Amino acid sequence: QVQLVESGGGLVQPGGSLRLSCAASGYTLNYYAIGWFRQAPGKEREGVSCISATDGSTSYADSVKGRFTISSDISKNTVYLQMNELKPEDTAVYYCAADRIFHTVVTGNTDYWGQGTQVTVSS
Repeated sequence: QVQLVESGGGLVQPGGSLRLSCAASGYTLNYYAIGWFRQAPGKEREGVSCISATDGSTSYADSVKGRFTISSDISKNTVYLQMNELKPEDTAVYYCAADRIFHTVVTGNTDYWGQGTQVTVSS
């Protein structure tokens, strides 16, 4: 049973930083790709970033390139999303998702999701 638990969300001022964590259990991280998604009120879910299990390659949405960094710690079975230079438009519930196939995570067509963590960027 794949389980994902996000943490690290909170309230931050514009220009600030947060680091989100996605702790995985029920499988070993080096066999699964992980993706971060977000959903703001009244908006559709948006892919933010993904990391491949096979070669560590990453992808980012244009809206977060240069500000967000995804990384993984195999020893802790955890994936992180370092978010810098946060903007009010980054406000959303952030979710992590997992799948053995990188493309499946990129498209969000996976059954394995965490419960989400709220990120609010406001002064």
